[in-house]
Amino acid sequence: MSLAEKVGQLFFVRVPETNQIADIQEYHLGGYVLFGRDVDKESIEGLKGKIRSYQAASSIPLLIGSDEEGGTVTRISRNTNLVKTPFESPQTIYQESGLAGIVADTQRKSEILKAFGIQTGLFPVADVATDPQAFIYDRTLGMDAQTTSEYVKTVVQTLKEEHVGSTLKHFPGYGNNRDSHVEIVTDTRSLEELRQSDFLPFKAGIEAGADSVLVNHNIVTSIDATQPASISPAVHRLLRQELVFQGVIMTDDMDMAGLADFISQEEAGLKALQAGNDLVMSSSYATQIPYVIQAVKAGQYSESELNQAVKRVLTWKQALGLFAQ
Repeated sequence: MSLAEKVGQLFFVRVPETNQIADIQEYHLGGYVLFGRDVDKESIEGLKGKIRSYQAASSIPLLIGSDEEGGTVTRISRNTNLVKTPFESPQTIYQESGLAGIVADTQRKSEILKAFGIQTGLFPVADVATDPQAFIYDRTLGMDAQTTSEYVKTVVQTLKEEHVGSTLKHFPGYGNNRDSHVEIVTDTRSLEELRQSDFLPFKAGIEAGADSVLVNHNIVTSIDATQPASISPAVHRLLRQELVFQGVIMTDDMDMAGLADFISQEEAGLKALQAGNDLVMSSSYATQIPYVIQAVKAGQYSESELNQAVKRVLTWKQALGLFAQ
């Protein structure tokens, strides 16, 4: 693989409004993330055809993702032409039918995602939030760390059985904090508090074989008081060494204010990779990718680190059966 092909594989990007095919080929993108505008007016065959055209344009199979947590965060199931019944929130399902309902829901989602050519729904949410007023609460199970851990373990195991990618989010744990979509968020909880609560569902998911972990943009002062978790080497070392995670680490959306108001997009893409991410979730790839390529040439991001990240991404794609298609 060329340097440009390697760097491109580390960008898991929002589908652009124009030049979708050309950008796949020019930037050697690792994958596309579908948002509402990509699915809202589509028919079943239209969306399948669109995704097939993306794959046909790429010399290396693309990872196709869509946020399908259920409840307030779902893309394809908001369009009743694509999915007749919207995906319900984990809270609703768990309250009505417990873990058996979670298994059935995960199986249903998996079948639908695979039918469209989507390999990962970017779930489960492993955050522990117990305050109904908290930003992340409605997206979580709304239960304690132990119950959330059982939920996460169940979803990861089911996704593995269904050959669909799993993503634990939002490490190191969102808790009852504010919304980093709209502001820089500082989390002042102690490391011991995180270990006794928020880390537990992530550990359960990792032990169950989670494919990837998504890192949030909160500044977690007990780990790194100077920069958001998504670009913090200390946070990534903790995830690799203390939680012993060997899979793909990805950033949350780089356009969120919690990061975008902290650092420029060009610098952020490079900083994310230097910190230890394997995938950068971004809309600014057209400027970030050339910036990273120049950094590799200048020795600011070593080719050995680059190769390690690319290997993790390609290994995940292989496990999802993308190279067999």
